[in-house]
Amino acid sequence: AALGLDGGSRWARAARRQRRLLLVVVCVALLLDNMLYMVIVPIIPDYIAAMRGGGDAAGPFAPAGGNESGGGGGNRSLLRPRYPPAAGGNEDVQIGVLFASKAMLQLLVNPLSGTLIDRVGYEAPLLAGLAVMFLSTATFAFAENYATLFAARSLQGLGSAFADTAGIALIADRYAEEPARSRALAWPPPPFGGVLYEFAGKRVPFLVLACVCLLDGLLLLALAPPCAAGARANMPVGTPIHRLMVDPYIAVVAGALATCNIPLAFLEPTIANWMKESMGASEWEVGLTWLPAFFPHVLGVYVTVRLAAAYPHLQWFYGALGMAVIGASSCLVPACRNFGQVIVPLCGICFGIALVDTALLPTLAFLVDVRHVSVYGSVYAIADISYSVAYALGPIVAGQIVHTMGFAQLNLGMGLANVLYAPVLLFLKNVCQMKPSHSERNILLEEGPKGLYDTIKMEERKGVGKTLRPAGEMEENGMDSYRRDLTGVSEEDSSDYEYS
Repeated sequence: AALGLDGGSRWARAARRQRRLLLVVVCVALLLDNMLYMVIVPIIPDYIAAMRGGGDAAGPFAPAGGNESGGGGGNRSLLRPRYPPAAGGNEDVQIGVLFASKAMLQLLVNPLSGTLIDRVGYEAPLLAGLAVMFLSTATFAFAENYATLFAARSLQGLGSAFADTAGIALIADRYAEEPARSRALAWPPPPFGGVLYEFAGKRVPFLVLACVCLLDGLLLLALAPPCAAGARANMPVGTPIHRLMVDPYIAVVAGALATCNIPLAFLEPTIANWMKESMGASEWEVGLTWLPAFFPHVLGVYVTVRLAAAYPHLQWFYGALGMAVIGASSCLVPACRNFGQVIVPLCGICFGIALVDTALLPTLAFLVDVRHVSVYGSVYAIADISYSVAYALGPIVAGQIVHTMGFAQLNLGMGLANVLYAPVLLFLKNVCQMKPSHSERNILLEEGPKGLYDTIKMEERKGVGKTLRPAGEMEENGMDSYRRDLTGVSEEDSSDYEYS
């Protein structure tokens, strides 16, 4: 018995190490998508400007910032795109469509990718998504016309629909602990793209990301080969995505995720021109507008994780509080008169988004656990659809709203939408009191663990639910022991499904 326990302990440690490495793979995949966006944000407007005016460019896509700002490369925007004034309508539309194309393709593909992930497992779609993102990044590096840029951006959307959804679903499946899951899902990308663009040129950021993407895919292949025997054997049949969409609790969470991201998605393409026109902001001020917001986002993640650990029944409140902060901050943006003032509401928006995302993304997994089947591909496809709605509309619609109604009206409308939606999250107040369905519990009682991860999870539950018995009391029939241990830990057994 002692030898068996020692072997089981080593087995458990190996499984936990593998789980942590898989978390690293998923986090890198999620960051790659965001970092690729941070790369193209300052570069794409210069690409298109160089294509249009190309005569003064040192190469096919040399930065056009020197001619436009009169100050050379040092004045180039590091973090935000220099959207042209309203007069350059055609170029503005080109930039807007290019940025929106990724989210549009995600909207189309996510219902299919979520269903596929539920059927084939998480590893193969994640690997496929990384492969497509690698192709997209390489295409960006060597693009020489608008059509190629559009194809690369669309490919990024296709890869994200698989990599992001499968990665988040894998975290939800492997990590039932809410703080670890929240840290993995909500960690923001650094301002990597603009800095490399400033000092190394247009191709280097894309090539660096392509190498990271390739290494991440190789690590995933080493840790969890998608074609390994039994990779799909332990997954039950997931709930169809159309049934999840009509679940009122999931619909409330999805609406909150879409609403809270609207201010960010709509301000990104409009705030640069507004700052130049209303306060005479310089290029470096426009470029650094969003950099300080990185830190309150990290703070928001940390605060929410700590609060969720101490008061898990208030997840709905953290989300509602975040939406109220976003709403108030959006309304304050038009009142700002200088660069220092505008930083404050933008930091408030990012802090609020961190509260909402960190509180509500784990809630989606919990809702699937207690109301459906614990397979997470489709539910996180719904979350990705929510984000995509905001980011598909933002680059195209925001400029038109500013032109017809004004920048102040846009911000007041976005702020009001968030403030009005916050009380809707009261609908989630009693979610933490839900229990897992009897059908899933009966399946666990009737069947023993089939794979490595299920076995390790069961061993951990047994260790929590009871103290070790003397060797003489160990039954010869391992399945009878398994069933008795599971039925004897009624409360601890459900700890993976509850916040408390």
